[in-house]
Amino acid sequence: MKRISVFCGSSFGNENIYAEQAYKLGEILANQNIELVYGGAKVGLMGAVANGSLKNGGYVTGIIPDFLQSAELAHENLSELIVVKSMHERKALMSNLSDGFIVLPGGLGTLEEFFEMLTWAQLNLHFKPIALLNINNFYSDLINLIKQMIKKGFVQQINLDLIIVSDNIDELLIKMNNYKASPVRKWKVE
Repeated sequence: MKRISVFCGSSFGNENIYAEQAYKLGEILANQNIELVYGGAKVGLMGAVANGSLKNGGYVTGIIPDFLQSAELAHENLSELIVVKSMHERKALMSNLSDGFIVLPGGLGTLEEFFEMLTWAQLNLHFKPIALLNINNFYSDLINLIKQMIKKGFVQQINLDLIIVSDNIDELLIKMNNYKASPVRKWKVE
């Protein structure tokens, strides 16, 4: 993988480990010569992952909607900053530029980005790895919810299998590098 998009919170959360791991992810990506693509902000975990990469010689592309740039949230020291018109345009460009996705802790926007990438994979619109960095079991309840959706017949097991989960950055990257995509058949026609 040459480029990874990272979706994460524009806040730090209330545990120091989130920012520490975000910074460490950026550092590891830089050390492995993997370019970072992210939402372009200087705040929260977004700023931490960018700084981790930049301070270790990494190339960082930020993609930010113009209304967020005008709110003075844009990171000023990126390798490249692309300003777009909408949140949807931001996600589409992040998807097009990257070879895979890592999702760190975050809020509603982070979940929306994760589920859009997962939905696109389910619809065979991309075949890229999607990974949750499950810091302190942050995403364990989400995985359990998806298992409940499977149990109730709304989601197939193959959709859960699209998600790579680990609490260890190095392990997560190994799993992403070894990911073999196969087409998903969303609907069971009987």
